[in-house]
Amino acid sequence: MKEIKNNSKKSILSKLLAKISRLLGYEIVDQNNFELLASGKPLNTQLTEPGKKSIVMPLGEVKITRKVKALDIIIRTCASVKMLTQNKERIFEKEKIEYTLRTIKSIIKGIKLAQETLPVKFKLIVIDHESSDDNLEKIRHLIKNTSIENEIINLDVNEFKEQMNTTNKNGKQSTDKQLSNMANIFKSLVYAKNNAQDLIYFIEDDYLHKIDAIKEFVLTYERIASQINNELIICPADYPYLYAKADKTNILLGEKYHWRKIDESLCSFLTSKNLLEKHWGKFTAMCKQEHYPFESPLHDIYSKELCISPIPSLAVHFTNVNSIFGLSPHVDWKKIWDENE
Repeated sequence: MKEIKNNSKKSILSKLLAKISRLLGYEIVDQNNFELLASGKPLNTQLTEPGKKSIVMPLGEVKITRKVKALDIIIRTCASVKMLTQNKERIFEKEKIEYTLRTIKSIIKGIKLAQETLPVKFKLIVIDHESSDDNLEKIRHLIKNTSIENEIINLDVNEFKEQMNTTNKNGKQSTDKQLSNMANIFKSLVYAKNNAQDLIYFIEDDYLHKIDAIKEFVLTYERIASQINNELIICPADYPYLYAKADKTNILLGEKYHWRKIDESLCSFLTSKNLLEKHWGKFTAMCKQEHYPFESPLHDIYSKELCISPIPSLAVHFTNVNSIFGLSPHVDWKKIWDENE
């Protein structure tokens, strides 16, 4: 008869050793069963404990010293303007409100997924300029049908009229569209400074997000901010123009994505209230006068603070298919579009 070995004693000793190791700040990996020995947690699930430690296999643990408490997401909407600086059609050639609604849907999905595991307070704010009553009601209906704390603000451009120079850096008159865009950014910044508790995500209304984007933003912010012992800026998109020149960069690991250091972005980004207050003059400079490129004051900030973007992209800027500021490479654009119908 074949002898049956009793492994119960070995199993008990293994679990005891694993628990002792955990108390000492270590985890033991059972590579035979592909799990953490003490908890039995599979290695392909979320090993990170938000606000406590970030775990990326096989690099181990990063102790979180920069815990994220809250995230305010401010969406700047303007369903009445198809394109700000050009007359070309966006990919799929739909009305602007369709991109706005799908952007909001994608963010709501992302917040709901993040809420399942993150002890973070989320708030969704829409700052709208001149959307029709019908379109504004569609936006309001979409947001009000969620349990997410929310607020809709109608922009009054006159609120910032005296602070904005209507002549751009080239000495020409800025268009009304551009001035209203500057006022909307200005309103977003002022709202964040007066109301935000921690992180703020400033986003335009033509960025569709992967469902895991919001969760990745928060966990990556905690991990990298703890590693560098400083605040940072996160760009949501992997823009094609970033590959137009062979710049040197640094590659960092987030929760599930690779991230690279960048020196340029558009006006959609995530940062902290601390950095917003620290560089308030630079942030508001792009609202007070039109620069070339428009985001130049942001780029000045990036020369002093770390700004990163994801590889592959976590959000796609749905512009014209030929725009170097739009559709991110190696992403299924149609899939993201259909998922947020």
